[in-house]
Amino acid sequence: MERKHEVSKAVIQRLPRYYRNICELKAEGVQRISSRALAERMGLTASQIRQDFNCFGGFGQQGYGYNVEKLKDELGTILGLDAGRTAILLGAGNLGRALLNNFDFSASGFRLLCAFDANPELTGKSFGGYEVRSSDTLDAFLAEHKPDAVVLTIPRGNAPEIACDLVEHGVRGLWNFTGEDLHLEGLGIPVENVHLSDSMMTLCHLIGAQH
Repeated sequence: MERKHEVSKAVIQRLPRYYRNICELKAEGVQRISSRALAERMGLTASQIRQDFNCFGGFGQQGYGYNVEKLKDELGTILGLDAGRTAILLGAGNLGRALLNNFDFSASGFRLLCAFDANPELTGKSFGGYEVRSSDTLDAFLAEHKPDAVVLTIPRGNAPEIACDLVEHGVRGLWNFTGEDLHLEGLGIPVENVHLSDSMMTLCHLIGAQH
């Protein structure tokens, strides 16, 4: 499905949520769903869903709704989940190991190749089935395997310098957990800056705002 025009980031950020819900519907045995029923499930409006999907040409038929299996495939293609992208993880500390042990990278469109860490005591160990390699071998690995993305779970201090070095080695995207916002648009790659505390503080505010 080709895009009709440049799609806003807000729409792109809703696509994974659509995909997750459609996958759940498929697992529940649902074969077809209307925009209204999907909207009720997701806490959105039917109009919002139709507008979002129309950015990519639309997927449903009026009076019929959406074929769940076909919509899952279409959304997966738009998200690039079947593009065979690869990634590595930098920083096998507590957060890095938690991701290695628990996060399903393949379900999110990436095949994780391995992890890297500067701590020699971690070299050769495996977490979640992923080997931790010495940071000294990173440049050679990047040159040989050319991963599409890097998950950054390193300390925040030298994150910008390391990020720029990764871009110079051909990395095309960063999933950044360092706690320091990275803005590399000028270098031509997307960065997803993840701040778990932002979500928690939002919850803190919303609880206090209740009457």
